[in-house]
Amino acid sequence: MKWTISQLHQLQSKGLKIEENLDLTDLITSHPDIRDIDPVKVTGRADISSSKVTFHLHVSGSMVLPCSRTLVDVQYPFSIDTTETFLLKPAEYDTEEDFHQLDGDVVDLVPILKEIIILEIPIQVFCVDENVEGAAPQSGKDWEVVSEDDQNNKVDPRLAGLAKFFENEEG
Repeated sequence: MKWTISQLHQLQSKGLKIEENLDLTDLITSHPDIRDIDPVKVTGRADISSSKVTFHLHVSGSMVLPCSRTLVDVQYPFSIDTTETFLLKPAEYDTEEDFHQLDGDVVDLVPILKEIIILEIPIQVFCVDENVEGAAPQSGKDWEVVSEDDQNNKVDPRLAGLAKFFENEEG
């Protein structure tokens, strides 16, 4: 997904439609949470003028992340809509706005797409079934994982005598 400035100027009158599957498996080594990533589908179009190129993209795919509670693999689908603008002549625009600068005379979308996908990774991902083989144990010697519902319904042993006091007063 690279184009030179001259290639983009040639496509200016025709327009540029994008429909591509990208292999971004190098994200596995660059980000510790990504265990696997399927080919990423990128669709969209580019609006090309003499001074800038604006890409309107839809990025979708699925990656495998660790469950925050059990560390088992969890499929996490993502679907991202983004608009990225590259300045072909940076002197003509106010650089305080959100533009990408060119390295040389090539527009490369792959690093931008990698960054967008990494930003899409949630802080926590949870597995639906906690009793999966290879999952972290849910109990052990003198401890167990307690859900919020169990915690809310549980009576503090220090206050158990107080509950008996109110039962006797009503009867």
